[in-house]
Amino acid sequence: MMRLRITRPITNPPKHFGSLVSTLILTLTVFAASSSVSQVRAPGKAQEQAPANDSNADWQIYGGQAENDHYSSLTQINRKNADHLKLAWTFDTQEKGGLQTSPLIVGHALFAFTPSLKVISLDAATGKLLWTFDSGIKGTQPSRGLAYWHDTKEGRLFAGVMNYLYALDPATGKPITSFAEGGRIDLRKLLRGDYEKQSIALTTPGIIYKDLIIVGGRNPETHPSPPGDIRAFDVRTGALRWAFHTIPHPGEVGYETWPVEAWRRSGAANNWAGMALDTKRGIVYAPTGSSVFDFYGADRVGDDLYANSLLALDAETGKRIWHFQDVHHDVWDRDFPSPPTLFSFVRAGKQIDALAQTTKQGYLYLFDRVTGKPLFPIKEYPYPFSTVPDEVTSPTQPKPLAPEPFARQAVTEDMLTTRTPEAHEFALKQFKTFRSGGQFIPFSVDQQTVVFPGFDGGAEWGGSALDKRTNVLYINANEMAWTGGLTATQTSGTPGERTYHNLCAVCHGSNKEGAPPAFPALLDINRRLSGSEITLAIRQGKGRMPGFPNIDNAGMLSLLDFLKAKDANSKQEMSSTTRSSNTNNSEQPSDSDEMKYQFTGYKKFLDQDGYPAITPPWGTLSAIDLNTGKYLWKIPLGEYPDLAAKGIKNTGTENYGGSIVTAGGLIFIGATLFDNKFRVFDSTTGKLLWQTTLPFAATATPATYMIDGKQYVVISAGGKDPRTPSGGTYSAFALP
Repeated sequence: MMRLRITRPITNPPKHFGSLVSTLILTLTVFAASSSVSQVRAPGKAQEQAPANDSNADWQIYGGQAENDHYSSLTQINRKNADHLKLAWTFDTQEKGGLQTSPLIVGHALFAFTPSLKVISLDAATGKLLWTFDSGIKGTQPSRGLAYWHDTKEGRLFAGVMNYLYALDPATGKPITSFAEGGRIDLRKLLRGDYEKQSIALTTPGIIYKDLIIVGGRNPETHPSPPGDIRAFDVRTGALRWAFHTIPHPGEVGYETWPVEAWRRSGAANNWAGMALDTKRGIVYAPTGSSVFDFYGADRVGDDLYANSLLALDAETGKRIWHFQDVHHDVWDRDFPSPPTLFSFVRAGKQIDALAQTTKQGYLYLFDRVTGKPLFPIKEYPYPFSTVPDEVTSPTQPKPLAPEPFARQAVTEDMLTTRTPEAHEFALKQFKTFRSGGQFIPFSVDQQTVVFPGFDGGAEWGGSALDKRTNVLYINANEMAWTGGLTATQTSGTPGERTYHNLCAVCHGSNKEGAPPAFPALLDINRRLSGSEITLAIRQGKGRMPGFPNIDNAGMLSLLDFLKAKDANSKQEMSSTTRSSNTNNSEQPSDSDEMKYQFTGYKKFLDQDGYPAITPPWGTLSAIDLNTGKYLWKIPLGEYPDLAAKGIKNTGTENYGGSIVTAGGLIFIGATLFDNKFRVFDSTTGKLLWQTTLPFAATATPATYMIDGKQYVVISAGGKDPRTPSGGTYSAFALP
């Protein structure tokens, strides 16, 4: 039996506000690209629109516009000439570690990050380095972009470096010392408890509204974790102007969906993926992820608002306008992976301002962005209850009736790989040991359950691109099968062993084998990294791993001892240093923080040769007409070079980072993990028009701009697979 449960309390929307001033008074000259609101049209047919004739057109906002549409009205590069694209310039940061940054372009200046989170400014026409800002902090988390604010007197560049938000002078790169504490905000503060033991990183830039910068952050996915408050700071002073509690406090709406003390102990429910903004109405849209612990929620029984929710907040005050929760009591790590994309269309003669929100599970939700009313029906479907002791899963989960999911929804035996007979038999043997039934099957103890699409989607953080002339949305997605499960938490062994299983096994597995490339193996890690390097990574985080500053010196020494053991079952003796240090008070998680069950680790369902154990496509690019909810086309995205050399082409691959779409009828996208390609597709047909090979995988979203009458498209490349070299380059392309 199906029942409707759309959780979206609504209050009156805020008053209309004027759009942001579009003038920069600095040493730079800015000419903003123009765009127009689209109306409903026949599927795939573009509204007539004059080419952008400005000699300069910027890309001042992460995602292209505040609406996060990844759209440009530039037409110089178009379907007729895209195959003539040539490398215009390249800039090599001379650093390793990978890049996920989508740069900003303001006037002639391009602003971006290096892999170690130095902020750089380049001449956007030549790639020449203009300045570098080095905070002195070795950045180990990705940073996907920056935020830019200006009024008629000055401009400010906001850069997230680990747990700090810096305000920089765009002309010089120097910190603006009047902002906050010497030019930066420590985002660990004003959350809960001792801020020095909190872990938060600004991996996706904040969004600007008037004189506010609104930010979320990346939090740990295990205990302890700070709450995922969404906060707005004054762009001039750095003062906190408002905070929205995603784990409600007593008296706040949603408090009743948690245990009574959850607001003191639970963490995350954070906005790590970024936000979109309706500048006219002053509404900011912030999607959130799960609360900790991601896979076992006995300490947070209830629906857990506002985890896994799309929040519409008054950007001026932080007041909730409406919300929608797409996973109740999440135990599958089904975070909202990207900001929504705002669009407008006409229904029954009335213009409706709407938004499209992607998900990891392959659903696309469409809402009236003012009221939160779904544009297509959403129904609650029943799912099995968890059999894990003390866990209480939700009896139902929502699903939109349209559009159809953009990724397959369940792994069945007839989907297993046929790449070779041996691979098929290997996959079949593994599959028969799994539980598989589609979405929202609760994990069990000591048996693997298939999660498909996998933990990385479906949709990922790159987000979607919207052709504003046609209301066609473009989504790149993964179709990889993963498995997960629970096992009883170890209560014996050294403190370091227990710490590993409480904090590290969730990603690296109980046996330290990980799930490369996303989650590296830790076997023999001491042969690759020194003790100090391991310690730095644990305290500050690295890549998608959050930091754990709460572990004291004694606990760290014991953890290092365990990591240096030959295998996860070794019961090594602690060093004398560790023994003596353990007489001190430890800041390890106490027994009360340890969950009865732990996650067995992220595991990809692969064949014996390391390829996906299901039939292709393993990555896709889809075009969806938002006026009708119908698909216009869908193609595989990416391939494995070694398989392609054997004639197995167009399989699709894992892909991270998004696309952009232009009025020239083009989609620009890198994203594919193994072939290092940067591609251009015809936005109407999905036909490949041009491609080039970059030095590394371009797991980032490109940007396009015009300087002195010449259109450029730029993308960063740094790699993501730890089995291949990593680096950090920016490459710009233009017509000869």
